[in-house]
Amino acid sequence: MSRASSSLDPDVIRSGNRRALAKAITLLESSRPADQVTAQQLLEAVLPDSGHALRLGVTGVPGVGKSTFIESFGLHLIEQGHRVAVLAVDPTSLVTGGSILGDKTRMPELSRHPAAFIRPSPSSGILGGVARRTREALLLCEAAGHDVILVETVGVGQSETLVAAMVDCFLVLLLPNAGDELQGIKKGILEVADLLVVNKADGDQIPLAKSTQQAYRQALRLVRSKASRGALPVLTCSALERSGLGTVWEAVQAFEQHVRDSGAWEQQRKTQARQWLRTLVEEGLLREFRSRPDVQDRLQEYEQAVEDGELLPTQAAERLLHS
Repeated sequence: MSRASSSLDPDVIRSGNRRALAKAITLLESSRPADQVTAQQLLEAVLPDSGHALRLGVTGVPGVGKSTFIESFGLHLIEQGHRVAVLAVDPTSLVTGGSILGDKTRMPELSRHPAAFIRPSPSSGILGGVARRTREALLLCEAAGHDVILVETVGVGQSETLVAAMVDCFLVLLLPNAGDELQGIKKGILEVADLLVVNKADGDQIPLAKSTQQAYRQALRLVRSKASRGALPVLTCSALERSGLGTVWEAVQAFEQHVRDSGAWEQQRKTQARQWLRTLVEEGLLREFRSRPDVQDRLQEYEQAVEDGELLPTQAAERLLHS
């Protein structure tokens, strides 16, 4: 057995080997058919070892300090005895197709810790703020023994709500800016959020952070929250000074316990699995459709007709789908 294949042995993944885990996720993200077959076999082998971790999504507007928060929060969790994995979805380079931001460089202390694993992956144009294989990467991280998985999305907006379909708790970070009560955050984000945290509550920003906290609490009275999950907590913290992180973790744990006690935990996981299946079917149908030689030829023809104003996009799409 070659060194490459031995490093992807399921037992090596289960041992928590970070290099093997990174190679396994790279295999998942490969578009080569042979790699996809190998990746599927690996997933099937480790599936019984997955599903035990707490999956926490983290999103927020640009500049809110997502990476700083995740590093500080991750270190706090490790101090509590947890093993943390971070799946950080970066914007995609139009030139190379790879990640632009490189979260490991923005989380230097956490990335060096033996109890942590950080994986930046390009979003590859996928809506929802998640990478193409984030769900599969979650399973591999769980099989490798990480019991808290943080999924950092590329930003916040209407399409970002897709991350809520793959995590157990969805945390939205906010800036201390009471002058703009909703900071351009879509109502849909607040409806799927499980926890709001005003970051950068330090120094001169503390009064403003508390004012923002109160403003959101008042604003949330007008937004219908998920009834089965109780009131939406609004907390403050400083990722830079690493203060308030214990309170955030307690809120996450309280939320988890509430969902488990209500009986919604297992149902949510089942719903997510069903949605994952449907997503894979849709991706497969689209990939098969685009790979047809007749479609490729006619697509170029219709694209040109649309650009020249000879056809409406709706007309072109209808003809292409029924060709």
